[in-house]
Amino acid sequence: MVLRKICVFTGSRAEYGLLRPLITEIHKDKELKLQLVVSGMHLSSGFGMTYKEIEKDGFRIDKKVRMPLNSDEPIAICNSMAHSLKGVSKALEELKPDLVVILGDRFESFTAAIAAMVLRIPIAHIHGGEATYGLIDEAIRHSITKMSHLHFTSTEQYRKRVIQLGEDPRRVFNVGALGLDNIANMRLLPKKILEKELIFKFKKHNLLITFHPVTLEKESPQKQCKELLGALDGLDETALIFTKSNADMGGGRINQMIDNYVSKNSGRAVAFASLGQIRYLSAMRWVDGVIGNSSSGIIEAPSFKVGTINIGDRQKGRLKPDSIIDCKSERADILLAIKRLYSKQFQGRLKKVVNPYGDGNAAKRIKTVLKKWPLDNILKKDFYNIN
Repeated sequence: MVLRKICVFTGSRAEYGLLRPLITEIHKDKELKLQLVVSGMHLSSGFGMTYKEIEKDGFRIDKKVRMPLNSDEPIAICNSMAHSLKGVSKALEELKPDLVVILGDRFESFTAAIAAMVLRIPIAHIHGGEATYGLIDEAIRHSITKMSHLHFTSTEQYRKRVIQLGEDPRRVFNVGALGLDNIANMRLLPKKILEKELIFKFKKHNLLITFHPVTLEKESPQKQCKELLGALDGLDETALIFTKSNADMGGGRINQMIDNYVSKNSGRAVAFASLGQIRYLSAMRWVDGVIGNSSSGIIEAPSFKVGTINIGDRQKGRLKPDSIIDCKSERADILLAIKRLYSKQFQGRLKKVVNPYGDGNAAKRIKTVLKKWPLDNILKKDFYNIN
């Protein structure tokens, strides 16, 4: 029997965390052959060399594509993408997969999509149809959609948006968000064990913080991060767990500010280049709230009935449940949002929150389509016109 070769590309810690349930499903299916191409932040010491987490999970990495991430300046990101395109195209040419799986909207994923398209390898895209108006990721996501042949969205609203982009409805599947599979299936850590692994004690109040640059804004990411750190300064009896920024333009400067802040507040703050999925979700389970502008605060946090303070425009356009508090990237507004997070009224409201991003069975649904969908003539697409 000829096995269908499914190649999964991953370039960042968060992306792998989401893809892990699907990778597991493909890996254990005897009728499929898993291939892994690992690049980007996974191979960078500055971002924790997280390819080791993939190997620790028991997966074989078929190709490692190094991507220089020495600077977060725009021209440096362009050079990194050029380097990655060369490496990923060579990897795919050698592996010759039947399908390439790409998640999301980052520049690392964009290079993988370009390579697969030119090499005439069908692309399955996860998390298309979403909107993040403050980022270059917005254009990248929709571009990958147009290069792709199978689409897996996290909500029905996003499914309709992919169809609006001209994609055949028969190839667009609303499966839910992969991140919820982890919550449904992982055995998360008890608080005492988590404290031991983080070498950090929780306090009366606890917050999980992730702040990324908003790449389409003129205002410097340092200024926005300074406003956030200033707001956190005024909190009493509060432990702060930071996860650092991705390799976006301006991300390195944010990480320097976080490191400086933690060094001055070592008794109440700690920072990690990568927590790993189990520790990250376990931390989310035990904190009072999530602060910053990461999509995880919108997609995963509601499943824990944990409130999220969403700062600025990075996630503007996403479908948001009632657990989200939007605020400006200004110290006074962030402090008001924190006050509301701890209010009796908001905490009562959290108990009734329903996560709109699915039921935690996305990986099985995606795997079934990847396994059975006919690939003959899949590369030729018509533009689907909505009547």
